[in-house]
Amino acid sequence: MDYQSFFTSALTRLQSEQRYRVFADIERLAGRFPDAIWHSPAGPKPITVWCSNDYLGMGQNRDVTRAMVETAWRVGTGAGGTRNISGNSHAIVDLEAELADLHGKDDALVFTSGYVSNQTGIATLARLIPGCLIVSDALNHNSMIEGVRQSGCEKAIFRHNDMAHLEEVLIAAGDRPKLIVFESVYSMDGDVSPIHAVCDLAERYGAMTYLDEVHAVGMYGPRGGGIAERDVAMHRIDVIEGTLGKAFGVMGGYIAASKAMIDAVRSFAPGFIFTTALPPAVAAAAAASVRHLKNSSVEREHQQRQVARVKAALIRAGLPVLDTETHIVPIMVCDAEACKLASDRLLEKHGIYIQPINYPTVPRGTERLRITPTPLHTDAHTQTLVRALTEVWGALSLTLNAKVAAA
Repeated sequence: MDYQSFFTSALTRLQSEQRYRVFADIERLAGRFPDAIWHSPAGPKPITVWCSNDYLGMGQNRDVTRAMVETAWRVGTGAGGTRNISGNSHAIVDLEAELADLHGKDDALVFTSGYVSNQTGIATLARLIPGCLIVSDALNHNSMIEGVRQSGCEKAIFRHNDMAHLEEVLIAAGDRPKLIVFESVYSMDGDVSPIHAVCDLAERYGAMTYLDEVHAVGMYGPRGGGIAERDVAMHRIDVIEGTLGKAFGVMGGYIAASKAMIDAVRSFAPGFIFTTALPPAVAAAAAASVRHLKNSSVEREHQQRQVARVKAALIRAGLPVLDTETHIVPIMVCDAEACKLASDRLLEKHGIYIQPINYPTVPRGTERLRITPTPLHTDAHTQTLVRALTEVWGALSLTLNAKVAAA
């Protein structure tokens, strides 16, 4: 039997649908972000990165890099295995205390990524609630969808941010246990959930709440606790999930909740029990980043200023910018092939890296370039970006619009 044909035919289908993903070979330069080196087929070329999830440039912060390097020199590189085997590194204990404090919760638990913390956290918590119905926003991230699926619990989907539909679902569920899972900032459209409204319904109909803040932690709130902190709603959320790999600029994911919930996940979750822990150096760097952003609003303020300037410049140029209230700036292309061509031309001709966003990350027909301005992007960077996008849109005969309303 020709087993290779199964894989090659699957890849051929992907390519025919314009969904085959190509990853650029990019070398970040410490202290020079957003400048980087693209190792192109023709050799190394300088580029500017406009699509990094290192939203605040904390991956370049000297306190963060120093904590990583000094910890590695002091205790070594790896964690030595799972926490069940090797115990907790002191760096992870310190990090979990910082995260619990950040979100005003009793305790926190760190995982190897935000994907794993969602997948494992949702599945484990729901499985431990007899007869649990998981009520999930229609636009939740794949990691949350996988967590729901792996829980084995019954699920109900409510229309995105539609509180009337959510209430209908909760009423229909009756008195059975219910877990509402939703996000604060939705990463593709850049819109925000009505957290207080969700909590009002959860309290009225006896549901538990699980909030994904991965695109908001570090970014919003007086101490970077996310949209829930900004909106003074953290105390109303049962479980807050976040990442250390975006605004905090390192790696890892976590959940913060009551001691009983955290201990239950720690004790029952295969995705925690059987996975090698974060290396101490990574945990120490993450803790340094969390501490820094608890005490400094400079990065958030500068980032929000640059986001506003970038949005205004793109709109003035007539580019089809999706109207968002957050730091995420989608430029709508609405065609998979054109989106890839635009991304390639930006990189090859203009030295600007913006990865195309295609199905299944977004629905077919809503393909886009997703721009994420940081505090380290200057006005000169923005001018260059606008000129490059204008040239690409003209060269590819793409549609220009002054503004596109958020879905």
